[in-house]
Parts: sequence; C-alpha cells; structure tokens
Amino acid sequence: MSMKSAAVIQEVPAILAPGRQRLNRAAVIFSFLSIYLIWGSTYLAIRYAVETIPPLYTAGIRHLMAGTILLAWCLAKRLRPTWAQIRASIIIGTFFFLIGHGTLHWAEQRVPSGLASLLIASEPIWVFLLTAIAARQWRLNATLLAGILLGFGGVGLLMGRSALNSAPGVFVGSLAVVLGALSWSMGIVYSRRSRLSGHALLLSALSLLAGSVQLLLAGTAVGEYREFSFAAISLRSWLALGYLILFGSVVAFTAYNWLLEHYSPTLVATHTYVNPIVAVLLGWFFAGEAVTLNVLLSTAMVIGAVMLVDRGMARLGAGHLEFRRSPAEQKMKRARR
Repeated sequence: MSMKSAAVIQEVPAILAPGRQRLNRAAVIFSFLSIYLIWGSTYLAIRYAVETIPPLYTAGIRHLMAGTILLAWCLAKRLRPTWAQIRASIIIGTFFFLIGHGTLHWAEQRVPSGLASLLIASEPIWVFLLTAIAARQWRLNATLLAGILLGFGGVGLLMGRSALNSAPGVFVGSLAVVLGALSWSMGIVYSRRSRLSGHALLLSALSLLAGSVQLLLAGTAVGEYREFSFAAISLRSWLALGYLILFGSVVAFTAYNWLLEHYSPTLVATHTYVNPIVAVLLGWFFAGEAVTLNVLLSTAMVIGAVMLVDRGMARLGAGHLEFRRSPAEQKMKRARR
C-alpha cells in the first residue's frame, strides 16, 4: 500500500459521518487504490489500445460497453430517464466524450501517456476560468492566482520543451489533449449551469452512451472503418480495451461512487494529485517513456497548481461562482476515466 493510501486510511475515523457504522478496512483500501492506481493507469492503457484499434472506435467501443453496463444496472434499480436528461446527455456526451475523449485517444497515438496525463491534470484551471467567464464574475485570492500562474507555467514548460523537442506530431497531439481538457471543462460548466437533477449513475450512463454513438459515427465519417480489422488487432490492444472497460470505467467508477457516499469529496478528490504521478511512472516503467528533469519539474508544477487552485476555490466559499462540486456532480464527472 502506498504512503498516500496509508494516510488516507488513517483519516477514516475522523471523516465518517456521525452514526455511520465502521466500514470494512479492506474495502476502503481497495476503493482508494482503485481510484489512485486504476485511473492513473488508464492513460497507458489508452496508448496500448490505440496501437492497433482506430482511436475514435477505441473510445466509442469503450464507452458503449461501459454505458450499457451502467444503464443495465440503473434499469435493474428501476431508474428511468426523462427526455430532459436524454437531451442534456447528448450535449454533455459531445463535450466530455466526442471532443474530450476523442482528442485524447487520437493524441495518444503520438503523445506519451505521461505527458497526456499532465496536460489533462490542468483541467481545474480551465474550469475556474470558464466558470468565471460564464458567470461574469472574477473573484481571486493569492492562492488561486498562484495556482493559475503555476499551472500555466507547467503546461507551457511541457508544450515548449517536452512536446517541441520530441518526435514529430507530439506538439500537435499535445494541443489536441489541451483542446480535450478545455472541452471537458466546458462540459462541466454546462452541467453545473443546467442544474439537471437525477441519479448520478443514470446521468453518467446516458452521457456515456450518447458520447459513444457520436464517437462511432465520427470515426466512421473520417474513415476509421478502413483501418479497422479484427485480424489486425493485437492481443495487447484487446487486453487494454478490456481493461479500460472493466477496470477503468466499471470497477474504479463504482469504487469512486461508493467512496463519495462514505467520505468527504475533498478526501476522495486526492486522486487528482496521484493519477498524473502514477501515469508518468507507468509510462516510464512499461513503455520506456522518457522522464527527464523537465518532465519532473512540470509534474511538480502542475500537481502543485491543482492543489493551489483547489484550495483557492475552497477559500472563496461554497456559494461563489458554484465552484464547489456536489457529490452527485463528482460521481457523474468521474465517468471520464
């Protein structure tokens, strides 16, 4: 068990809601390790999957299967979607999965998985900026401003040195990843302002399915069917796709959902700081991705920026600019991984 996970488990007694019975220690450890390690490993799994499966088809198949599993669970619980939820899921599916995940899967044909995870980690900064623009309010404090500047510095360092000095196509791929992070952030702002109510798992299932249909249609439109052949798909790509569906979307998402029901969102959100580190280390160990001094410095800058932005937004207060996510919204958001 990692030191971070050990620290999390030590905090359990203080965070449990009053009157709630003591939870199974093994289940707690497994759930935190799931959101720390599994979600951190999905970037490498995407890289392996798109080696022999066209990227948009990869994302489409992944989300189609995961969305179907979640929807089946919801229907078994007698949860039924409304037309308003279906319409909103189409829009959210566009922002989150067609653009957000489509660009990520396409980019990882060229961009190292660790670099992609660090660029994605800048998402809280984009969420703050887009939320402020949408609300036409600008509330800053020193911590928040420092986080924004540090985050842009880390992204700039990655784009300016790691991307430009790498193999051809890495810089364009990195821009695509940033575009995906921006699109995902726009989806978060839309989902907040739409104030759509409903069971979080049902909303996630609908968005996954809507996004998967769009991804498969887009992949077909750009001609990915010409490159798709079952005979050409390697065993590693099949295993990676299966891992993304079963572990990345179902197991880890279920663990995240369970944790949010028992612990504070702030504690559960610590995976945001751990996932990029896991992604960088796995990319280095298994795929031979370079971990240079520049990458290490950028990692520290981006993770530090996310921590500062989170703390800065918390200090603004829960009522300002809707910066604080509800547990239901966080459940829906984590369908991303």
